[in-house]
Amino acid sequence: MLITHMGKTPVVDPTAYVAPNATVCGDVRIGANCRILFGAQIIAEGGSIAIGEECIVMENAVLRSNANHSLRIGNNCLIGPTAHVVGCIVEDEVFIATGAVIFHGAHLQQGCEVRVHGIVHVKSKVHAGDTIPIGWIAVGDPAAILPLEDHEKVWELLKPMNFPYTVYGFDRSEADMVKITRRLAGNLASHRDDDVVDAGP
Repeated sequence: MLITHMGKTPVVDPTAYVAPNATVCGDVRIGANCRILFGAQIIAEGGSIAIGEECIVMENAVLRSNANHSLRIGNNCLIGPTAHVVGCIVEDEVFIATGAVIFHGAHLQQGCEVRVHGIVHVKSKVHAGDTIPIGWIAVGDPAAILPLEDHEKVWELLKPMNFPYTVYGFDRSEADMVKITRRLAGNLASHRDDDVVDAGP
C-alpha cells in the first residue's frame, strides 16, 4: 500500500517489488531492484527515507524516519524479518538480521553486520566491517560492542547520548510519559490527512 503523507508520495522504481500488504508512507524513495516483502512498514514522518539499489527488506521489518532523523540505506543491504531501523545512516552492503534494532542518529558504515537481536543505540557509529554479535549492543562513537549483561558499561556510554532528548526532544531531567506520549500523539495526528495512492492488486 502506497500512502501520501504530509503532501509527500512514495516513489518506487519500476524494477522494485513491494508486497501487496507492505505499507510505504510519505517521503520514501525505493531504488532499482529492491524487494520489500510481506508486512514490511516503511513510514516517513517529516523526515525522508531513501533506499538504494538491490536492497531486501524482509517480512514485518519496520523502517521509520521523523522530522529530526531521516533514514538513508545504501545499496545491497539486507534488513531481516522484524528488524526495526529508524532515522539513521546505513551504508552499502550492510546486513541487519532478524529482530535487530538500529536507533536514531546511528551510523553503520559499509559492510557491517548486526546479527540476530543486536542493537545499535542512539548516535552510535559502527565502523566498516564490524560485527555486532547475536544479542549484543553497540553504543558510542566510535561504538563499543558489548554484551547486554555488561549493563553498567553500556549505561556509562549511553547516558551522555541522552536518549530521551535524541528520540523525543525532552532532556532526561524533564522527560516523563505524559510529555512523551502527548508529543507523539500530536505528531502522529498528521496521519489523519493521509491518502491511499495505491492499495495494490
